Amino acid sequence: MHLSDFDFPFDPSLIAAEPIMPRDRARLLTLNRQTQQLTHRHVTDLPNLLKAGDLLIVNDTKVLAARVPGIKKPTGKPIEVLFVRELSKGRWEIMVKGSFRVGQVIEFDQHSRATISKRDATGTEVIVESPEPITRLFETYGMMPLPPYIKRAPTEQDHRWYQTVFAKQGGAIAAPTAGLHFTEELFGRLDAAGITVATVTLHVGPGTFKPVTTEQIEDHQMGGEIFHISKETADVIMQAKRTGGRVLAVGTTVVRTLETVAQEKGEIVPMSGESRLFITPGFQFKVVDALMTNFHLPRTTLLMLVSAFAGTDRTRSAYEEAVKERYRFYSYGDAMLIV
Repeated sequence: MHLSDFDFPFDPSLIAAEPIMPRDRARLLTLNRQTQQLTHRHVTDLPNLLKAGDLLIVNDTKVLAARVPGIKKPTGKPIEVLFVRELSKGRWEIMVKGSFRVGQVIEFDQHSRATISKRDATGTEVIVESPEPITRLFETYGMMPLPPYIKRAPTEQDHRWYQTVFAKQGGAIAAPTAGLHFTEELFGRLDAAGITVATVTLHVGPGTFKPVTTEQIEDHQMGGEIFHISKETADVIMQAKRTGGRVLAVGTTVVRTLETVAQEKGEIVPMSGESRLFITPGFQFKVVDALMTNFHLPRTTLLMLVSAFAGTDRTRSAYEEAVKERYRFYSYGDAMLIV
């Protein structure tokens, strides 16, 4: 398919700069794939839109406050470093703007610095020297890595806003945004309605947001992201499948985690690994029966996944409706439920 097939007309004023509070009061555009009916609801309606025996899967990754200010040596120029993931002890993949050479130093404080060990078209790596764990650097100086379409600096409130209430496993540089809509109160109502909740982990990284630059989308290569499915979650998924319950993935990262394992193993089993799965229209889903997701940027792998699940034409019609009805878009925006 052509990259241009995933364009849609959009009004930038719909980009949400901060979330709705309480979280579950966000709007929820519901698409029934069989009837093709669109309905306008709210996330708080979710227990009434599902049924007893359904299984809801969330991504419990925790966003690191990994956007750290530093000084480029020897010029003294202020910069920001985004720590993406630790490759080995003290060696990190980072993202940083500007001209850097191997051996150049970035200073964070009197005791902590990073030295560029690799800088080429495939990425940037540094060796970190610090008397304390780098997580302490994040806690002391770090800001939440808000996406660039949010045109403001991160605030202290973003440490709470840009984190799901069930975040547990540290390692992401972006939130699994569909999960941002959930509250403890909503989980209580889901439980009372007989809907089970289970977790997987996928540490959201650059792979999720890597721009598609090839005109034929099939030529795009996804970056790898670390995932984990526990035995407890694998067992509850297989039980739901045996008893006729639907598996609802909260977010595209959950879809990619589940379908990565299913493609490789034929069913859901406990597994840890790296997902490079690129889901495009024509993909045969083996596990996921329903999807809750935010509204995504044009020409992205996220929109392509949604189009694969809902159908390209149905997705385009739903997005046109969302724009017309002024739904709030992207990370802090509203959501869509596809059943």
